[in-house]
Amino acid sequence: MKILLIGSGAREHALAWRLAQSERCTALYCAPGNAGMEECAERVPIATEDIPALVNFTKEKAIDLVVIGPEGPLVAGLTDRLQQAGIKVFGPTAAAARLEGSKAFMKDLCRRYKVPTAAYGCFSDIGAARTFIAQHGAPLVVKADGLAAGKGVVIAGTTQEAEEAASEMLSGRAFGAAGRTVVIEEFLEGPEVSYFALADGRTVLPLASAQDYKRAGDGNAGPNTGGMGAISPAPALSPELARMVDEEILKPVIAGMAKEGCPFTGVLFAGLMIVKGRPVLLEFNVRFGDPECQTLMMRLENDLLEVLVACAEGRLGDLKEDIHWKQETALCVVMAARGYPGPHARGSVIGDLAAADSLPGVKVFHAGTERDEQGRLTATGGRTLGVTARGTSAEEARKTAYEAIEHISWPGGFCRGDIGHIFEIYGKNEDKISISF
Repeated sequence: MKILLIGSGAREHALAWRLAQSERCTALYCAPGNAGMEECAERVPIATEDIPALVNFTKEKAIDLVVIGPEGPLVAGLTDRLQQAGIKVFGPTAAAARLEGSKAFMKDLCRRYKVPTAAYGCFSDIGAARTFIAQHGAPLVVKADGLAAGKGVVIAGTTQEAEEAASEMLSGRAFGAAGRTVVIEEFLEGPEVSYFALADGRTVLPLASAQDYKRAGDGNAGPNTGGMGAISPAPALSPELARMVDEEILKPVIAGMAKEGCPFTGVLFAGLMIVKGRPVLLEFNVRFGDPECQTLMMRLENDLLEVLVACAEGRLGDLKEDIHWKQETALCVVMAARGYPGPHARGSVIGDLAAADSLPGVKVFHAGTERDEQGRLTATGGRTLGVTARGTSAEEARKTAYEAIEHISWPGGFCRGDIGHIFEIYGKNEDKISISF
């Protein structure tokens, strides 16, 4: 099969790395890709949002399957255009991608199909939003309805902060059209979990869990980011909780989407919080997470291409074997340009990646990287590398990942030093307990 993978981040590098290992993969193209992906794929200089050019390329190359990595092209309707051209694609249609593209749509769907999620209200008028805030009090979570590059969420500790956040979003100053509607919901406390499953419009196939680290600094300090690290499986998700997620959240949502006339096909990423021993849905994403995807691909034993093709063809229920995972822990530490998630320099040189990549159980996935005129690897974005390692325990995976980082020469980069080190869980009495590995 000839495959086109859309995207340029570490998530796409991880997917490309696994797709290239399939015996059925005869050609793999990445649009636009990054410097690291050149090891396993041919890069195509087409932007992820250039839908006409992407469709034309699939026709010219007689592509057998398109795998869409980021959410932007999905929400913009790339799947629809490809399907109209007769191209097989892994990823939901624009109507189904509203599960991520519109938080109001997602929350209303959950209400209709009795999926456990935080109490909320949707507003396009600041007066109504202020009334809701006054009635419910703080803390509250204020979210822009549309896509905001992972930055459209404000946790407001006071009613004044909630009002200011809602006003800034609704004015269009903060997130433009993405903030024309805001979702204001109750603030929940508990350990967060990322849970992944595939769906082909009817069948739900559970995958695996991970835990993401959002804050920029050690000890979960500093501003929120796109993710500074991840570990899989998530320590807070027991087999019983996973069963509850499948039965109470994923299956009702997939059945509901089919009933609403927009069946969901692709990967469904549920952001969860464990509240009083039960999973509660925070949000849906309609693609693999980053950096969670890097840890999942390090643990997956199946042929990824076979699984994605079965999903795209609507035959997940006919798979001849279950999804198998290595009984090891995978841990990813993100290296980012200094200053991220704020202003940061671009073009700094990164060296000695080969030494890190050569360590047993280690894979360095690229995100914002390119080659300069001298052929040197340079950083072109914020989050730049995902140093990922496997181990028989969380501590072993953590030790190996940081050992790999010590081999990398990048004065312009930084990483958290505590990924995989501290987790917060809740006992039966709901007292918070910190566990160090």
